[in-house]
Formats: sequence, C-alpha cells, structure tokens
Amino acid sequence: MKIHKEGNNLLVYTFIILLLLNYTLYRIAYHSLLFYFILLISIGILLLLLNFFRCPKRIIKDYHANTVVAPADGTVVVIEEVMENDYFHEKRIQVSIFMTIFNAHINWVPCDGKVTHFSYQKGRFLAAYLPKSSAENERTSIIIERENGYQILVRQIAGAMAKRIATYVKTGQECSINQQLGFIKFGSRVDLFLPLNTKIEVNLGDSVRGNKTKIAQFIE
Repeated sequence: MKIHKEGNNLLVYTFIILLLLNYTLYRIAYHSLLFYFILLISIGILLLLLNFFRCPKRIIKDYHANTVVAPADGTVVVIEEVMENDYFHEKRIQVSIFMTIFNAHINWVPCDGKVTHFSYQKGRFLAAYLPKSSAENERTSIIIERENGYQILVRQIAGAMAKRIATYVKTGQECSINQQLGFIKFGSRVDLFLPLNTKIEVNLGDSVRGNKTKIAQFIE
C-alpha cells in the first residue's frame, strides 16, 4: 500500500512516540492489563493513520470530454441549486462530498481545463457535513475553465478535525482528470459549483470514489 506524501512526517513521528511509550510500559509493566491495552490502542492508531493516508492509484483511460468526475472519496451530502455569491454571482448547482476519517483524503481534478482562480480563506472548523461550513470554514476555492468557456468552482473545506489543506494547482495552470488537486487532513468536504444546465449523475447519500465515479455531464 502506497502512503501519500502528506502523511510521511506524521506517521514517522507517531510511530516513534508510540514505540517509546510501549517500550517504556514493556520495561515497567509487562504482562499487565495496562501494557496490552496501550499496545492494542497503539496498533489501532497506526492502522487508522495508514488507512487515512493511503494513496490509491486511479487512472481513467476512457472518459468523455464533458464528464465531471468525483473530486474525492466520500458521501454525497448536498445536491441543490444555490446562489454562488463569492465568484460567479449567479445560481449554480452545488454538489458536496463529505469525507470521514475512514476515506482516502486525496482530492482530484474533476475535469479538464485551466485554473483561472485560486484563493485561500481562513475560517472556522465546524463539522464539514453542516451546510454553513461551505461559507464559514477554512477553505480554498479553485475555478477551472474548460475550452468551451464553462467554469466550475471546486472548494476544499476543512472540517472539525482538519487543520491543513494542501492544494497542488495554481492560477494559470492547465489541469486534467487523473491529476491530484490536493489533500485535506482528517474529516473534511469538497464542494462543486456547476452550471445550471449540467446533468447530475449521482443522488443524495451515494458513496463516490475520487477520480472514478461520474458526478455530472456538461451539456453542450
């Protein structure tokens, strides 16, 4: 299993701390219930972190140019028409994907195009599944413009436990499906704001996989 680069330091530090803790308990309390309890907890923490920072290799070879793929693993928690007032100042279809700590937290580029805007906003750390987290939480906003002029807004949102958002694209850069957009550490969410004439291919409550599940189709 490949580990994502965002987890390397945390995994090393966590392993060293847990190793020292368990070695100390082994020396002073071997065969005690406390030793075995802490050992089991330590193994559980390491397995959880390994699962969280896993880096699945996903390559889409055959896809239609108008396809929008899921930018993250998780559950679809919002599909609704909203007024997007930060950038477009018009109505858009919002599709939101909530990631738990059990999901891989890589974010993927949802469609081919050019990054025309990137910004970062400080904010709160509300639970990412709450509707107001899209406007109040710490977040990044990325606008991708396709060759036909269609623009979509991708928003990475920090959750109650997420303390770091990494973004790997920048303004002026060409981007495409199969490319990593970024990474959000621990529970978080990704929003898509799509044109109103976009055909949505998922339903509320659906489980989706980043760079694999078809989210929507642009209508020419």
